Amino acid sequence: MRRTTRRWPVMAAATVALVLPLIGPASPAAADPDPAALAKAITAPGVKQHLRELQRIADANGGTRASGTPGFDASATYVAGKLRKAGYKVTVQPFEFPYFEELAEPVLERVSPSPRVFVPTPLSGTPIGEFDTMTQSGSGDVTAPLRAVDLTLPPSPTPGSSTSGCEAADFAGFPAGAIALMQRGTCDFVVKARNAAAAGAVGAIIFNEGQPGRTATLQGTLGEPVTIPVVGTSFAAGENLAAVAGSVVHLKTQTISQIRTTYNVIADSKWGDGNKIVQFGAHLDSVLAGPGINDNGSGSAGILEVALKVGALPTRNKLRFSFWGAEELNLLGSEHYVDTLSPAELGKIKVYLNFDMIASPNYALQIYDGDDSDAVGAGPGPEGSAEIEKLFEKYFDVLRQPHIGTDFTGRSDYGPFIAVGIPSGGLFTGAEVLKTPEQAALFGGTAGQPYDGCYHQSCDTINNISDKALALNTGAIATAAVVYAYSRDLPGPDTRPAPAALRTLHTSGADHHDPTR
Repeated sequence: MRRTTRRWPVMAAATVALVLPLIGPASPAAADPDPAALAKAITAPGVKQHLRELQRIADANGGTRASGTPGFDASATYVAGKLRKAGYKVTVQPFEFPYFEELAEPVLERVSPSPRVFVPTPLSGTPIGEFDTMTQSGSGDVTAPLRAVDLTLPPSPTPGSSTSGCEAADFAGFPAGAIALMQRGTCDFVVKARNAAAAGAVGAIIFNEGQPGRTATLQGTLGEPVTIPVVGTSFAAGENLAAVAGSVVHLKTQTISQIRTTYNVIADSKWGDGNKIVQFGAHLDSVLAGPGINDNGSGSAGILEVALKVGALPTRNKLRFSFWGAEELNLLGSEHYVDTLSPAELGKIKVYLNFDMIASPNYALQIYDGDDSDAVGAGPGPEGSAEIEKLFEKYFDVLRQPHIGTDFTGRSDYGPFIAVGIPSGGLFTGAEVLKTPEQAALFGGTAGQPYDGCYHQSCDTINNISDKALALNTGAIATAAVVYAYSRDLPGPDTRPAPAALRTLHTSGADHHDPTR
């Protein structure tokens, strides 16, 4: 993909100045500060400076900014310091989480009979092998008999129906010191692993279930530390292991799996009605594999720069900027934040806007589909989400920039807010999914390649940024900040049901599926 030209950083200022007069009735009144003057101060070079600092932090801390590492702590310190200096009331909210790090590639091989070595997924995560260490697996190096546990082979035609390893009774007669072979199905992976460990297993292998869409290598998480090595495999690998009677298997994992503390950084402006909060959010953590400059330094830097420029404005509504920890471990930071707020405090949050990966190098300009206008995939957001989508659509339309919708799949930190009925929206430029020819015709770039070819990899550096996408999306964040800071009528109903009545299960995690089951 050809690199963008230098005119795009300049455009970030001009875009907001151009769009704000055309947004409509939500715009500031004539007596309010001039939003066009503010817009000139919000430029992509300012955002890039924050990204360079996040890159420097990663470089100084082993190439990562993952939660639970010094790189994340330094990132949080940098953001909090900038916001305090700008006059924000900053809260650093600690919470515990299950930290996991894989130190070496795992080993899985059948020693006898019919020896076979299975291909591991490397630490980089690509390419995906025949098996992978489950997140929160314990360490171990064991050679032991393999014992199948309540397998359904051939697989049932109904996905998610296998109960293999889900009940303690499945392990009746299980020989202590064996390795348990189990199948994906109705219960969480951690239930299977803990049942196996309780029965005396020295290791556990969980393979995919076997129906269409459930054959690939399991890349799952146990959600909490366990003491034995646990790996997930493809259906084919598991079926192969199950087919050889009397197998002896060598299983080895080298991991760190422990409870650590990480943080959310929450910054409230000193202005505005505290009963009408407009909240912006982006996750600050990277994965362990890399510095995470696009994912999600880009969203964090974007909302940080906007926060620094709007902090001194005497706004009508209160602005809140949130930098989440442990998003890459299933939205733990935003989940913790929402869970700790009282119903009354949740009721004060009128709008939540999420920005996760806003500068993908092979980008598409995607707006969260608040009204489910495409009628496919996930449904609409809570009442008011459609209005947020329309604001961003108007912004891009005025600039004559194409845009498409993207579903609320639960992959980012809007999930916990939607679950309690808060109107939500935001922007996304794509992750590991391949760009279609139709999207390439709209946005340029390369069809058949990921939006971000360095997603969750060590190459997600300062060189993995589209300046054009960064400038356009920075302008969109600034536009939303000014519009909603002064709006007399924020999206959504004046009242909504109690959060406890609205909270529902929602898909979480960074892999398009619930990685715990």
